[in-house]
Amino acid sequence: MRQKGAKAKFETEGYLILREAADPRLCDAIREVGEVHLKYGIAPIETEAEYTGSDRREYRETIRRLRQVYDRDILFRHWMEEPSLRPLLAELLESMPVLVTAHHNSLMSKIPHTSSETRWHRDRRYWHYRDDRLISVWLALGEEREENGVLEFIPGSHREAFPEEAFDERSYFREDLPGNQPWIEKKVRFELQKGDVVLFHCELLHRAGPNRTERPKLSLVYTVKAAENEALPGTRSAAYREIPLPPEPGSVTGKEKIG
Repeated sequence: MRQKGAKAKFETEGYLILREAADPRLCDAIREVGEVHLKYGIAPIETEAEYTGSDRREYRETIRRLRQVYDRDILFRHWMEEPSLRPLLAELLESMPVLVTAHHNSLMSKIPHTSSETRWHRDRRYWHYRDDRLISVWLALGEEREENGVLEFIPGSHREAFPEEAFDERSYFREDLPGNQPWIEKKVRFELQKGDVVLFHCELLHRAGPNRTERPKLSLVYTVKAAENEALPGTRSAAYREIPLPPEPGSVTGKEKIG
């Protein structure tokens, strides 16, 4: 999957929207397996209590994400190794993409009424690599819109060297800081349909609201790095295996269009 102008758009804005990039039938199958794992709380998981630091009962009982999905089921692995995405990922990274299982590698859930908002942040805040050639691949397993917590982005924020005080002690971008307001006002959101994919840079500021509907919102997200971008020794980033994803020209599926 090669897209005209994709690299320039990604470098400028920090994200790409790929419409109809995954087979809806695969999305349904992934969601079905994910719902079973969520129902029975199959480890490893992260709860809302762990994410927010709040010990509220509803947060202790709400699963925010299923971790380490690459090894949970062949359906997850099949998508994460999807050949049709590899040429585009290689173009954006200027290198062979390598799947990292240390970070993301998750089925993200927004449970109705009990999931918290996701505040403005950069994914790289807890990642430890030699450079920033890291891209997250977000697959919508159903409709994603403002009411159920669709992703929002601040275009171009991945290229900005913000001062340390722009972030709080947990590395969230401060909404109470006057200097941050002009950036926050630039935010954009794009409604997603089942099978749509978002690629976004590890330094891009993004957030998501809570789910105010009656149906869980589920999304599969994984991260790839440039082959030469080594994890720093002794960190979590270096503690998990990596899977090379060499591009396979001529392998194209779906009806991908940049949005």
